[in-house]
Amino acid sequence: MKYQKRQKAIILLADGTIFYGKAVGNKQGTAFGEVCFNTGMTGYQEIFTDPSYYGQLMVATNAHIGNYGVNADEVESDSIKIAGLICKNFSYVYSRVDAEGSLESFLDKNNLLAISDVDTRALVSYIRDNGAMNAVISTDVDNIEGLKKQLLEVPDMDGLELASQVSTKEPYFVGNENATYKISVLDLGIKKNILRNLAKRDAYIKVFPYNATFEDLEAFKPDGYFLSNGPGDPEPLVEAQALAKEIIKRDLPLFGICLGHQVIALANGVSTYKMHNGHRGINHPVKNLMTGKGEITSQNHGFAVNREEAEAHPDLKVTHVHLNDHTVAGLAMKNKNCFSVQYHPEASPGPHDASYLFDQFIENIKKN
Repeated sequence: MKYQKRQKAIILLADGTIFYGKAVGNKQGTAFGEVCFNTGMTGYQEIFTDPSYYGQLMVATNAHIGNYGVNADEVESDSIKIAGLICKNFSYVYSRVDAEGSLESFLDKNNLLAISDVDTRALVSYIRDNGAMNAVISTDVDNIEGLKKQLLEVPDMDGLELASQVSTKEPYFVGNENATYKISVLDLGIKKNILRNLAKRDAYIKVFPYNATFEDLEAFKPDGYFLSNGPGDPEPLVEAQALAKEIIKRDLPLFGICLGHQVIALANGVSTYKMHNGHRGINHPVKNLMTGKGEITSQNHGFAVNREEAEAHPDLKVTHVHLNDHTVAGLAMKNKNCFSVQYHPEASPGPHDASYLFDQFIENIKKN
């Protein structure tokens, strides 16, 4: 590979702190978003295309990004959803038997700004100490004051509704129409592997936009209902909360993942809050309080459910807890056919310790 002279780039945090790097390839420009980090050692393509990351500048803590290229089967949506990429070493050369191209070309195709040669250990350490905040990455390194002014205009993630930006515009179907079970899915930013996990359990799925009503979902005559993952603050999603309340009131089978889990909590009057730093990685330890077993899980969220309120709620029980910080990782309703988890049992990327939750959902449908 011939030597490539690359453009200087910076990361400017909302508090004025600056980190330095270089642009990946020939791409120049500026990108804004909330800066966050993912600790996964693999699965970068799935992470970049996960709708839950919409509007975020992703710091990859793994030292090498791009080394195994990309593959069309490893996307979780129809396009890259992160606002920008920050990494230490970007691999222009890739090696894998089933790779279909380089990460550089994939980023170019999706018009994504990426910067490398960043001291990501120092950056992540700073974010961990000072909390998630808005930031800008840019090759316009001589325009610090101008970038600061533009950064002030970027809305905070707290209170920000983003599901509408990534949800489907029109309903669509997934799976075999002659399958045993029918499931109505509310798309708040769903990952493809969730739909694959439901379909391979003999389910025919209809996916609805984020603002669909109970009547819309009910018209499919489903055996169960599902609320998906997605980006942003769950509190502004009043339509989704109203939908969850109606499903719960009728005691119909309901399963929620990540943002869907938070919506179910809010539908029960339990508040959510923005975390100092979210959970993003594929090695997060969770304890199943119903079985006493531990699970290593894939997680991606910046908001959490208020544990004190959840434990005090007469109709709810906390079923799973995160072992690092004891936040709520799972909920179930005591007298209703409804449960949810904060993490990602579909993985992609990540371990499959929690895939039993899809089986549990199907069993709940059978009982109903």
